[in-house]
Amino acid sequence: MSLDEIKSARLAKLAKIKESGAEPYPLESASLFPLAEVKTGFNSLKKKKSLTLGGRLTALRAHGGSIFCDISDGQDKFQVYLKEDEVERGSFLMFSETADVGDFFEFKGKLFLTKKKEKTLLVSHWRTLAKSLRPLPEKWHGLQDVEERYRRRYLDLLSNPEVRAHFDKRTALISEIRRYLDKAGFQEVETPTLHPLAGGAAAKPFKTHHNALDADLHLRIAPELYLKRLLVGGLKKIYEIGRNFRNEGIDVTHNPEFTMLELYEAFSDAENHRDFVEGLMRHLAKMINKSSTLKYQGNDINFGKKFVQITFEDALGRFALVNNYRKISDEELNLKAKQLGIEIERGDTKAKIADKIFKKICRPKIVQPTFVLYYPLDILPLAKESKKHPGMADMYQLVVGGLEMVKGFSELNDPEEQRRRFEKQEEMRKAGDEEASRTDEEYLEAMEYGMPPASGLGLGIDRLAMLFTDSANIREVILFPTMRPK
Repeated sequence: MSLDEIKSARLAKLAKIKESGAEPYPLESASLFPLAEVKTGFNSLKKKKSLTLGGRLTALRAHGGSIFCDISDGQDKFQVYLKEDEVERGSFLMFSETADVGDFFEFKGKLFLTKKKEKTLLVSHWRTLAKSLRPLPEKWHGLQDVEERYRRRYLDLLSNPEVRAHFDKRTALISEIRRYLDKAGFQEVETPTLHPLAGGAAAKPFKTHHNALDADLHLRIAPELYLKRLLVGGLKKIYEIGRNFRNEGIDVTHNPEFTMLELYEAFSDAENHRDFVEGLMRHLAKMINKSSTLKYQGNDINFGKKFVQITFEDALGRFALVNNYRKISDEELNLKAKQLGIEIERGDTKAKIADKIFKKICRPKIVQPTFVLYYPLDILPLAKESKKHPGMADMYQLVVGGLEMVKGFSELNDPEEQRRRFEKQEEMRKAGDEEASRTDEEYLEAMEYGMPPASGLGLGIDRLAMLFTDSANIREVILFPTMRPK
């Protein structure tokens, strides 16, 4: 049957339910026992005279005057049994003539064990809770257009248990991160999503307009500058888990809207936070993966060992054969970048070209948990300069399985130096770098009241979920990724 024919048949069944006087989409439903609890407490619950269960019909097997069904409440499955001489004959016939896989039902009856020792509910009364008009896919992997899995994630979740498991694990990761931070004394806060000026990261923003204020606003590319205002306000240890939005391309590790943890701690620095990050990642592996080692794209990632440390310059030399980054001329670096297939755009500085080389050539080769230290200061205008490595930021990036997981640094808290950095960023913007930071006067004003020394970091929740679910594409761990309109 075609989809139109199936839908027409179901509409006819819907009409039949209505003609019988029953409500196919009732306002209320009974208090239903969770199916998982029915399974675990079966022996005690079967002593009850009656029990009410409910869920979506996932399978239906009719045998003359008997119908066996499987139902799911989204957490577990259970078997129900309708027998013609146990329910009123008209009610039995109505169910057999109108029920379809995908419908939601409420079943009242008594628990028993079948001859095959299957835990089952013998139904004495049933009621439709929602009539489905389209059939559920039997083998969702058989669909030729894999992007339909992302467009209709609700069907993907119903059809693929492993997909549901991915998102259950993502939820567990976020919950465990919150528990870890709360226990460490961090306070969760919320900052604006609409910003008058997009700042806190090198990215193109989405722009909108607020009619009542007659003001242009941007979806935030990062909450950083607002969170650091809170440090000025006396909050010592803060974090936010929320959405960021960047008007950038889509690939296996990027989606225009994504979830980040941003965390700031007064009277701390990047070195202290590296230890904190290492402890957090090891804790997540233990709690979520139940092991210090996890599999990612064919590699055994070991969080049990001390994380490796390598400088940005050494990584360029080891993996891309770009030696002595700070001494190499712009012309030499440009030539090397072209030889490596790096696209150089108008406004690209020496630091940005080196970062492009690192991202394309070096990062994919870093598999085990590794802190990459001291990036060029030009691409980190909000970070303090390293005393050991002049011209480089006192920062780190945690790379695992070729993925950038965490970026953090010692926060610049000198308002005069911050202004000079912003001015240099404005010059870079005029030269063609559309991602260069803008001068945020309100942030500078806040800094002038005194900002304590601090360290901050950003952790990509989506990439963390990729790592823990062994997913090669970020769209596998975002429930509704951004898609091209049909």
